[in-house]
Amino acid sequence: MIFWACLECLVAFLIALFIGTLVEYLVHRAMHAGKFLHKKHAKHHQANHAQGWLGEFKDYFLPGLVIIWVGFLYSIGAGIGFAVGCFVYASLAAYSHQLQHENPDLVFWLPRPVHHLHHHGKMWHHNFGILVDFWDRVFGTYKKVDYEPKKKRGDYKLSSYFKIRWF
Repeated sequence: MIFWACLECLVAFLIALFIGTLVEYLVHRAMHAGKFLHKKHAKHHQANHAQGWLGEFKDYFLPGLVIIWVGFLYSIGAGIGFAVGCFVYASLAAYSHQLQHENPDLVFWLPRPVHHLHHHGKMWHHNFGILVDFWDRVFGTYKKVDYEPKKKRGDYKLSSYFKIRWF
């Protein structure tokens, strides 16, 4: 019984992460097509900075509140897993976005910091992923660009990963 509840929770958690990254990709791509929040996003590109982790988190998490309850339609375990997955996704996406604006060399989970390159390479039709580049690869919008980090990732101290604008 406990095993199945934990499994439901884990599966729902992973589904929330999966859906979060897909929605992130689709919304970001729509912003560039001029169909959704285009003016706000254009200002983001002009300023070329993020709004701090908390502001980014709000932008990722608040839309998730619309669907955060979906897992509870299946079971309590699935509901908890899905809700936690939505929260974790928003936290990671906010961190990834802030980090790629402040110190893209530290984005160790991607071969190259695609969101940073999206901004600095003026790639309006490529590299829409922020947390992952998976959907760019699936939908053919991934553009490999040479990227030479300032320092090797191993040369950074652990504390460097926490030196972002939080508020």
